[in-house]
Parts: sequence; structure tokens; C-alpha cells
Amino acid sequence: MSLIGTLGSGVSALRTFMKGLEVIGANIANVNTTGYKSSEAKYADSFSNILQRSSPSTATTSNSPSTGIGTGVVLAGVSTNFSQGSLGSTGKETDLGISGNGFFHVKNVVDSTEYATRSGDFRWDDQGYLVSPQGFRVQGATGAGLTTLGDVKLGTPPVGSQRQAVTIDKAGNVVEFYSDGSSATTNQVLIQTFNDPSALVKEGNNLYSGLLAAGAVGAAAGSTALQVAVNKPGTNGLGLIQSGTLELSNVDLTDQFANLITTQRSFQAASRLITVSDSVLEDIVNLKR
Repeated sequence: MSLIGTLGSGVSALRTFMKGLEVIGANIANVNTTGYKSSEAKYADSFSNILQRSSPSTATTSNSPSTGIGTGVVLAGVSTNFSQGSLGSTGKETDLGISGNGFFHVKNVVDSTEYATRSGDFRWDDQGYLVSPQGFRVQGATGAGLTTLGDVKLGTPPVGSQRQAVTIDKAGNVVEFYSDGSSATTNQVLIQTFNDPSALVKEGNNLYSGLLAAGAVGAAAGSTALQVAVNKPGTNGLGLIQSGTLELSNVDLTDQFANLITTQRSFQAASRLITVSDSVLEDIVNLKR
């Protein structure tokens, strides 16, 4: 503990508000990041030095209040704001935005790691899989009757025919159109919600891990797997898919700059507290002179 408590309180404030500035800086830097969700730093007072604990009253005495001196501030946590961002039109069929609740579910087939994302800037790769910019495969319903969970992949055109176009509707249905005039729904993009989205971990590249800790809605206990019956867009409180759009960042620059000013002033006040503490320490040292 420092010689005087104000010095320790000031140092804790500098450390904590620096983290707050970092959070705000990351938000402002990602104002144009697809699917980005803004974060907010939360603060809490540090433990107090209890000089006297409270005591209840008795038949002959009154109760006594507690006396304590705080020792500064700590970072209580960083919360994520998962509110809807606006959808911007791109005109690209494989750009998918979610209007409402839910996350896309993508899988890294190299190590089987699964992620959630609100950024739907997908593409069809050379093997016909719908993938993220990192090459992670989008998960959905496939197979006959769309009853099997798996990677979303283009189907095989009828014999003697070619695939002319592919569309994805609001329900996530992947409809393929062929040169012989026929069409087929070969896949359905599924989306997923979580009981506690705050448990999701930002991994960069617009991806979230921690799906198990967040509690995937509809998944069996201890599982993060999508369930075809309950993860269809537009059902069970899930949002709809808007093809040809991307969800924009939900960062509000007005709020961020206001928070930046107040956090900066708090940092400056903490700096002043350390300066005053230094002056008091100097007076103490000079008492012998």
C-alpha cells in the first residue's frame, strides 16, 4: 500500500480509464466494420479499508455505522451491445444480412472449430461451398428434404443441364436455377441465438467463439450444434435473411465521442490526483528540514 491512499487511488484510476479509452478507441476504429457490435467499459469501486464495521443495536445501545475509505476503481467488465445494425445494400447475392435476432454459424473444417458471426460477406468457393472470407463453411440444412445438418454446398445440376443462377431467400433457402428450366432448393442457411450472448468471445475477423458458454438455443445440453427444426430463419424468434445486404457496424459516433470526452476528463482528474499526492509526499519528506 502506498504511503498515502490517494496515490494508489490515482494509479488505479489511470490504469482503469486507460482501458476505457482503449474500448472507445476500438469502437471508433470499427465504425465501418461489417457486423461489428460496439463495446462499453463498466467500472466498479475497489475494496475499502474498513476502519470500523457496523454493529446492530442492543437493548441499551444504538446501532453504529461502518467507516471505510475506498482504495480506487477497477474495471468491472466490458459489455457488448448486440443491437441491430442497419443493413446496407451491396447487390451481391451471397452477401447476407440478418434482420432481427440470430447469428450465422460457420465452421473451420481444418480443426472443426465453430464460430458465430453477424457478418455475412460470404462467397461460393471453387468446390461449391458457401464460405466466409477465411474459408470457414456456413452451416445449414442439406440433403433430401433439408433434414441433415452440414456444410451449405451447391447441388449437382440435372444431367445435360447447367446451373444458371443461385438465389437465397428470406428463409435462407438456397434455390438453384438450371438451363433446362428447372429449379431446386438444395440447402437452407440456418441461424442461431444464444441464452447469454455476453458470454461470446470476440476472436477478430468478425467471429465469436465461446458458443458453448453462451448457451446455444435449441442445442442439446453441452452441445453447440444447430438443430434443423428450431434454427430456421423467421421461426422461434429468429430474424430473416436479407440477401444482397450486409449489416453495418452499430457504433454510434455521437455516443462514442461523448464517452471519449468524459473518460478523458476522468483520466486527467486521476493524473491531477497523483500530482497532488506527490506534493503531499514532498511536504512529508521535507518535515525534517
